[in-house]
Amino acid sequence: MKIVFGLGNPGAVYAGTRHNIGFMVADRLAAGTGACFPENSSGRFLAWVAEVPGGGPVLAKPATFMNRSGLSAARLAADYRVRIEDLIVVYDDVDLPYGRIRVRPQGSAGGHNGVQSLVEELGTDAFPRVRLGVLGAGRGEIDLADYVLSEFDREERGRLDGFIDRGAGAVQAILENGIAAAMNAFNRPPQEPPAEINHSDR
Repeated sequence: MKIVFGLGNPGAVYAGTRHNIGFMVADRLAAGTGACFPENSSGRFLAWVAEVPGGGPVLAKPATFMNRSGLSAARLAADYRVRIEDLIVVYDDVDLPYGRIRVRPQGSAGGHNGVQSLVEELGTDAFPRVRLGVLGAGRGEIDLADYVLSEFDREERGRLDGFIDRGAGAVQAILENGIAAAMNAFNRPPQEPPAEINHSDR
């Protein structure tokens, strides 16, 4: 059993913000797999939860607000009896340029309040994650908290659908091929072509 845990804040006011791209990827995965998030969150898990038909992963979006996301993750992991390495966390990363994806098997919170909450509640940072770059040209001197709660600009919105697709693809790659293969496929810039294979020794 795997759990895909997309980070974000509940409520329509936050729906299109940079901080909610984890929610967007979870929604895209649900739409592509036939899973369905209920209208109301489950008080049991403090999250919206959708199970992918046919033995697929559990998709979850915490309803706790970002800085308490770990409470939901801990409940889900305990109830579904998943190992921490089977909890895949998807979230925004303001240190990565917009459109970049970074897959990692573990790592520090890096100043992200949602991830810090997970580390504190789970007692470890050894959970795989898909980091989605949201740093755009408009960052400037805007306060970080205000910036991550801002919406994507017009140019970014034009590329957002494809970015969400690639984020969902990175999660699928982890599920189907493992973390190492997903890192190899998605940790390069999107415009960078695949590495050439040297056939000179054939």
